This record gives sequence, C-alpha cells and structure tokens, in this order.
Amino acid sequence: MANQNDSQNSKAEKHHYEIMIDRTPYKVEQECITGREILQLAGKIPPERFQLNVRYKGGKVAKVGYDETICFSDPGIEKFMTLPLDQTEGGK
Repeated sequence: MANQNDSQNSKAEKHHYEIMIDRTPYKVEQECITGREILQLAGKIPPERFQLNVRYKGGKVAKVGYDETICFSDPGIEKFMTLPLDQTEGGK
C-alpha cells in the first residue's frame, strides 16, 4: 500500500527545471519559456538592454532571441549567460 501512495504523491508534486543564469541557480516550473522571460527571471530589466546566450553541453554557445522559446526538456539546455548591450546595440 505504501508504494501506491508514494507514486500518487510524486504525481501531485510539480516538476521543476534547475537552470543557471550567470552562475546563479534558478528553479523554473514551466517546461518552455522565452528568452525575454529568462532575462526577467534573472532581474535583467528591461530585457531589451541585454543579450541572452545559452551554453550547451560540450561548450557550444548560441544567442537566444527575446521571443525565442527555450524548452528545458531538451537535453543539455540549462546554462545561460547575459551580456549588457551598449546603447547603440540591439535597440530598435
């Protein structure tokens, strides 16, 4: 009986993803969020003043767009880095 309760309890718990933004750990409950939401989570306000990069396992780094959706269920996506943009960069 205890095993049955344990499996029911684990289903009731919310799943979360642990990510790193600028070497600071964060827990995210959503499976997929945008680059803008990741910047806001890290306190980078307004997000348009920052560039977000993702570092994949193996060392590859790629720029993440503000409206680009990142899904943490994809393997190797868990580390992000932010860069402040100069006044002349990235603005529209």
